[in-house]
Amino acid sequence: MKGTDVKNRFDASKPMQVVGQAVIEGVMRGGPGMIATAVRRSNGAIVVRKEQFVSLAEKYRLFKLPLLRGAVGLVEMMVIGIRSLNFSAEIAMEDAGRPAGMKGDGGNGTHTAPKKSWRENLGLGLIVVFSLLVGIAIFFITPLFVTTQLFSVEQDPLRFNLIAGGIRIILLMVYLIAISLMKDIQRLFQYHGGEHKAVFAFELGASLDVPSAMRQSRFHPRCGTSFLLIVMLVAIVSFSILDAVVIQFLGSLTIGIRLLTHLPLIPLVGGISYEFIKASAKRSSSKIGRIIVAPGLWLQKITTKEPDEGQIEVALVALRTALGEEFPSPVTAQIISSQPISVN
Repeated sequence: MKGTDVKNRFDASKPMQVVGQAVIEGVMRGGPGMIATAVRRSNGAIVVRKEQFVSLAEKYRLFKLPLLRGAVGLVEMMVIGIRSLNFSAEIAMEDAGRPAGMKGDGGNGTHTAPKKSWRENLGLGLIVVFSLLVGIAIFFITPLFVTTQLFSVEQDPLRFNLIAGGIRIILLMVYLIAISLMKDIQRLFQYHGGEHKAVFAFELGASLDVPSAMRQSRFHPRCGTSFLLIVMLVAIVSFSILDAVVIQFLGSLTIGIRLLTHLPLIPLVGGISYEFIKASAKRSSSKIGRIIVAPGLWLQKITTKEPDEGQIEVALVALRTALGEEFPSPVTAQIISSQPISVN
């Protein structure tokens, strides 16, 4: 360990200190001021890209305000997540194009990645926008149309949004179950489980090594899967209140009015959900806290699988890099330094 006491690294009163996600044959992990993406190459070597990152909340005090910090954080993590997925895809494509037996660099030397052109940055921005639009269309707009067409509850705010919310949750479940049947996604879900085990070891003050991480649970209360479910539940309450207010002013609701009023509220719903999951994380060990996080943990039975030791190792390399720590012998990895991430 590099000059750090594991037990003093994690503050239980601030349980949102690290973020992460699974990528193609790897894991992205964010720590204080650093994003690290570790990927296992086809020859067994681990390649890591590390990038400096300062959140808008750290640059501008305005974005530290409750609700705003959650909405801004969601956009930032989406940008970082897509960048990390693109990096892992590039490694996979490089490996697929190599002649058989060709070896990659497994050393721990540091290399500098070429800077992205404005066209590549523009492309990333377009992908983020497109992904947001597709997600909104499937999980927010479609339930409004289905509920309007199949149920005569347009003027009943609570019943309408309960039905629409139920449709959202069903769509999410069908989507997750469908993709979980794919072999490549099953591998991704194994890395997802490895990511959770590694961060549990960090949070519990355990050694950041494979045996220690393997003993941890793959189900984490602050997983992004749990967050999606919280967003959908918060949306039911928020949109019900909004619809009741709109009816008081306009007398009735149509699908057009709902689209005009619901869609601008989505960032606020995300902000409320962030505050909710952050508050519940501090109380996850209490009886009420366990009840609150239980549905998200159940959903992780689909989105996480038990990882093998090699996948745990990759997750730990990403975590150690994000924390600025060295790897224990004999673990080695090729480190690629990239330009700082900026989303503003």
